Amino acid sequence: MNQTIDRRNLLKSGLMAIGGMAIAPHLTAGAFERTPLSLDPESRIYRSPMVRENFLPADFKAPKITARLSANENPYGPPMSAQKAVAESVKNGNRYAWKEMYDLIDKIAKKEGVTADHIMMGPGSSDLLEKVALVTFMKGGNIVSADPCYMSLVSVAKSVGATWKPVPCTADWSHDLKAMEAAIDKDTKLVYVCNPNNPTGAITKGQDLLDFCSRVSEKVPVFVDEAYIELAVGADTQSMVSLLTQKKNVIVARTFSKIMGMAGIRVGYIAAQPAFLETINKITRGGMGISYTSIFAASASLDDKDFQGNTRKLNHEAKTYLYENLDKMGYKYIPSYTNFVLFPISISGKELLTKMTAKGIAVRSFDIQNKPWCRVSIGTMDEMKAFVGALGQLS
Repeated sequence: MNQTIDRRNLLKSGLMAIGGMAIAPHLTAGAFERTPLSLDPESRIYRSPMVRENFLPADFKAPKITARLSANENPYGPPMSAQKAVAESVKNGNRYAWKEMYDLIDKIAKKEGVTADHIMMGPGSSDLLEKVALVTFMKGGNIVSADPCYMSLVSVAKSVGATWKPVPCTADWSHDLKAMEAAIDKDTKLVYVCNPNNPTGAITKGQDLLDFCSRVSEKVPVFVDEAYIELAVGADTQSMVSLLTQKKNVIVARTFSKIMGMAGIRVGYIAAQPAFLETINKITRGGMGISYTSIFAASASLDDKDFQGNTRKLNHEAKTYLYENLDKMGYKYIPSYTNFVLFPISISGKELLTKMTAKGIAVRSFDIQNKPWCRVSIGTMDEMKAFVGALGQLS
C-alpha cells in the first residue's frame, strides 16, 4: 500500500466520461474528496484487509454507457410525484426551508414511531454517516464493523484518526455478530452494521441483529445502516428503529436514494436518541445541506406507495431473471436482498471491466480474498438482458 491515487483527478479523467463510473461512485463524495486513495502493490484500490477494487486506467477509451449498472441506483425514479413537487416548489428556491424541513421531520417521525427530536436530516444518508464519524472520532478510538462492508463511515473515521477493527463475514456473508461483540474493547466508540450489506447484498437475521443491538448498545453506540431494507423482499429482517423507544443507544440510517429513486436529489435521515443527535448538532447542523426542492420531493415520495411497491416488484423480477441466467451459466452468486448482486468470476477484475465497458455496460469489480468478483446493480429488464448477453460472451 505504498501507492496513492487522487480521487478528484481519477473521476475527472476518462472514468467520469464513461458515465457508469467503473470506480466507486462515492470516491469524491464529501469533505474528503481530496484525500488520496491507497493502492496495493497490484494497483488496486485498497478497501479493506479482505477487499480490493479494480478500476480502469484514466486513458481508457470507452463508448457511450448504455447500461449503468455500477452505482446501485433505482432506474425507475424519481417518481412523478416527486418530479411534480420539485417543479412546483422551485419558484421558492430563494428561501430557506426550515419550516418545510421540520414538517418533513414530523412526517418521518410519525412513520418511524418516534418523536421528532429523534430525527436528523441530511443530503443523503452518506452525509450523515460522515458527520457521525467526524464527531465521534475527533479524539481517536476504534470502530468495529464487518469486512466487507460499506466504507463511507469507516473511511471518514480513519481519516480523522480512528482505528478500524474489521471482522470477516460468516460463510453465508452475514455479519458475524458474536465475533463483532468480542472485538469491542475499552477504546471502541462505535459499532457499524450495514444490513442488508453492501457490497455483498447479504442479510443478517432480524431477531439476531435486534438482540445484538439491544445488548451491545448498553456498552457502545451501534450504527445500523438500512439503506436497502425496503428492497429486502422475502428477508428475515426488521428495522432497528424500534429500539429507540426502549431508550437503546442505536443510530439507524435511511435514504431516499434507493426505494424512492432519488439518488441525485439527495435526501436521507438518521433516527437516534436525542442526546446523541445533540452531540452532532453541536459540531455541524443536520439538514442544512438539503435543498428546498429536495424537501418537497422527499415528502411526496414518502406518500407514493404505488411507486415504492412498483420499484420493489420490478427490482425483484429483474433480479430473478439475473439469477436464472447466472444459474444457467454456472455462476455462484450471493443471494441478495438489495438492488445489486455480487458473484465470483473466472477472469480478472480488470479484464471484466475492460470488456463490459467496451460493450457500453458499467459494473464494479472487487477482488475479495484475492479472487475476482463482479458486482452488478439491478437495472431495468432490458438493461439486465444486455448485461446477461455481454456476460455470456466473456471467455
